[in-house]
Amino acid sequence: MKRICILAAICSIAAFTKPAEARPIKACVFQPPYALNVKDIDVSMQWELDTLKRCDESLDLIVLPEASDRQARVSSREEAISAAKKYNKPLLAACAETAKRCKATVFVNALDFTPTGERNTTFAFDKTGTCVGKYYKEHLTAGEHKKWGFDASYMWQWTEPYILEIDGIRYAFLTCYDFYFYENFANIARYKPDIVIGCSHQRSDPHSILEMIGRFLAYNTGAYLVRSSVSMGLDSPVGGGSMIVAPSGEMLGNMFSRVGTLTVEFDPAQKYLKPMGYGNPPGLHSTYIEVGRRPWKYRPGGSAIIPNFKDAPAKRLCAHRGFSSIAPENSLPAYGAAVSLGAQEIEFDLWWTKDGEIVSIHDPTLDRVSNGKGRVFEHTYAELKALNFGGKNQHLSGLQIPTFEDILKKFSCHTIMNIHMKDWKDQPWDEAHLKKVIRLIDAYDARAHVYFMSACGPLQEQLAKLAPDIPRCMGNAGDNKTHPEIVDRAIQYKCQMVQLFKPHFDQSMIDRAHAAGLRVNVFWSDDPAEAKKFLDMGVDTILTNDYLPIANATGLR
Repeated sequence: MKRICILAAICSIAAFTKPAEARPIKACVFQPPYALNVKDIDVSMQWELDTLKRCDESLDLIVLPEASDRQARVSSREEAISAAKKYNKPLLAACAETAKRCKATVFVNALDFTPTGERNTTFAFDKTGTCVGKYYKEHLTAGEHKKWGFDASYMWQWTEPYILEIDGIRYAFLTCYDFYFYENFANIARYKPDIVIGCSHQRSDPHSILEMIGRFLAYNTGAYLVRSSVSMGLDSPVGGGSMIVAPSGEMLGNMFSRVGTLTVEFDPAQKYLKPMGYGNPPGLHSTYIEVGRRPWKYRPGGSAIIPNFKDAPAKRLCAHRGFSSIAPENSLPAYGAAVSLGAQEIEFDLWWTKDGEIVSIHDPTLDRVSNGKGRVFEHTYAELKALNFGGKNQHLSGLQIPTFEDILKKFSCHTIMNIHMKDWKDQPWDEAHLKKVIRLIDAYDARAHVYFMSACGPLQEQLAKLAPDIPRCMGNAGDNKTHPEIVDRAIQYKCQMVQLFKPHFDQSMIDRAHAAGLRVNVFWSDDPAEAKKFLDMGVDTILTNDYLPIANATGLR
């Protein structure tokens, strides 16, 4: 087997830390031919199996590309599964045998047939040929989980970066689409990996972009990148790019579009250090970045983020005005209680103040929920802040009215927001006020986690014009509560949802809405038996004031 062997260069004596005892390894990445027609898959698969047989004991690390058990352009789930079922077991067996024979660590990406479905998986085999770890691709493409039906359930769960230690070397992982989520690089760096394994395709990117991503990744994680891909053809300007990159960003080897293998020798314990700012002592780049990290400068992320409106479960509960049976309605405590208990959706109401602030309160008047009087929009925000919205609960005395921005600061992307845009006498909003609502949604990166609800036709038209990509729900309110035309009105105003008002609906209205492609909300249910009945009728989302008992009864979160 022809190999390209390159010794890892040291950029400068000061740039790298070197352990007392160097432990260089020889890494080999495969770049097989890619079958553009699934009928030619046997050629690609045989190449992988033959190349594994030619590996010898001089190698310490062997990496194969993504989808190594179906190395062809498949156009359907049937083709993908058929190829994988034919080649998966022989390929994994060959990798295990190669690892044992060569006394090497082998990484290969293939399907893992789990009880919950097929998963895009990087398998790790140690020197004994034992599978010692599995990395599930964090970011499946839409084709993988929607078109081909691969298991994507784990993608919505909180996980740490997967770090696998074998023979004293710490491995991190990225697979294809994962390479584009740069915000994850800093998270991986926290775990101080030595090598990032990249079983990849990235078939549409040119070589210059692949190289840029590889250098950026290695530099930001402080690890060597060992990336294996496929050749899209010897003259192809895209795809390929199997490479090994040092933590300094130095390209130790790049195959571009060649078919074959790349072998590079390097010491994974060598760490690239840089000055921690001009004139300061050296350190890891990731350490330098952590010193300057600041709140509210990055997109929402982490364990509290939930699937967005489109990807959330089809059936869910909506905490109406928050968990309003235990805390004052439309208050931060009510929203916080619901979200902390798992509410995937909350509902709240918005009005504007005299001086243009956007606040959350249901009624147009203050009397019922505060110690104030008069209409909300006849008061300035400062005047509203001086009022008590804590009700009769002495522990919440002095609770202030929340602004829309207050809600976003605490809960953006932590729950789906059913935003009830209140209107005065069926009139649209002042456009400046509405633009402020939309600007705040964008400022807190919440556009994919919100939808608007209104019973006002002119306001629906206004929302459709100013924010056409934000879903809208047609509601029944005021004199419209008994209107049987609500489904027709939702269709007329091109809404994506309709919010029915009990008891003024029946099965035929739910069925008509679904036939028109509308999701169906029902306001409201605080009774477990009734809520279950609504779900049996096909209702998608139930609004409730008593979140936890209904969640426990229905099993919805």
